[in-house]
Amino acid sequence: MTFFDQLYFKIFNHYKTTHKAKAKTISLYYISFLQITVLLLVGIVLAIFLKQMNVITMSSSKAWTLFIIASLIILFKNWMQYSGKKRNILNAKFKKKESYNIWVLWLLPLGCIALSILFMNIL
Repeated sequence: MTFFDQLYFKIFNHYKTTHKAKAKTISLYYISFLQITVLLLVGIVLAIFLKQMNVITMSSSKAWTLFIIASLIILFKNWMQYSGKKRNILNAKFKKKESYNIWVLWLLPLGCIALSILFMNIL
């Protein structure tokens, strides 16, 4: 079970008690949003590194197009992964040993966005 699977089930179990019908949707959107923000942060750090190394790999518009395509792939992958039998299997394997505060979990993607904005100013 990956780190993102564990975060998905932490969010799912938290919202299952209060929002029974929307828990799967909230968890799916959260994990997709988190993965997309991590992808953005990694892409910006890589762009800064390549710029300092004086390597021209692709234009900015092509990089943003690639980011949008990768984001759509992440959304589709998560929708397929967490909407069926595999989610039930992973839920059975999920061990509830670590507990994260829900506010910390929601601050993870916001922190990635803040770092991305900060690093974009360097570019």
